[in-house]
Amino acid sequence: MTEPVAWRIEDVSETLGWRYSTLKPITKGYEPLYIAEDLSPRVKMTQKQYKEWQSVISSIYPVNLYELFNLVFNATEHHGEYAGMRDIFSFDEGQKELAQLWSDFDPDNPDETIEIIPTMKWFVVSKEANKRSGNYNTIFSLDISDTNGIYRELSYDQIGRYAYQFDTKEEAEKWTNPLTEAVQLPVEDE
Repeated sequence: MTEPVAWRIEDVSETLGWRYSTLKPITKGYEPLYIAEDLSPRVKMTQKQYKEWQSVISSIYPVNLYELFNLVFNATEHHGEYAGMRDIFSFDEGQKELAQLWSDFDPDNPDETIEIIPTMKWFVVSKEANKRSGNYNTIFSLDISDTNGIYRELSYDQIGRYAYQFDTKEEAEKWTNPLTEAVQLPVEDE
C-alpha cells in the first residue's frame, strides 16, 4: 500500500470536529485521509502497452478525441493494431478513462499520468545461492524429450533476462524438485 499524504484526527477539545495534517503523525489516533494516487490517479500499463500508447499519440496528437477512439476501438479498420490499448480501455467502461488520459497526458512528463508496471513471469530457481559465487541455479532451457531442464548459474538480477520463463506458476512447479522453487519475477519487455 502507498503511504498516505494526509491524515485526520477527531478534535475532542474543540468544536471544529476534525483536525487535518499533511505531516506524518507521531501519535496514535490519526487515520489516513488519502494517498497521492487518489489526487492524480495514473493509468497502469506494461512497457508494450506504453509503446502502443506512444504510437497512438504520435499518429493523431493533438487532433481530436474522435480520432483517438477510432484508432483504439476500431480494430478492423486498423488491422488489429492497439490490442494492448483495448486490454486497458474497454469500449464500454474505458472510454471515460481513455479520454481523461488523452486530455491530461503531457509527452514531456509521462510519469504524471502513466505508471509502467513490469511484466511478471515464473522461473524455477534454486532455493539457496551457490556459496562461492552467490549465483542461483536456474532452468536455462527445457529438453522436453527426456524431461530434464538444462541448468545454468545466474545472478538474481539476470534471471528475468536469461532464464527460461513460464507463463503460470503451475507450469513452473512441474519442473521443481526439493532443491528448487518457482518464483515470480519481472522480465524486460522487448
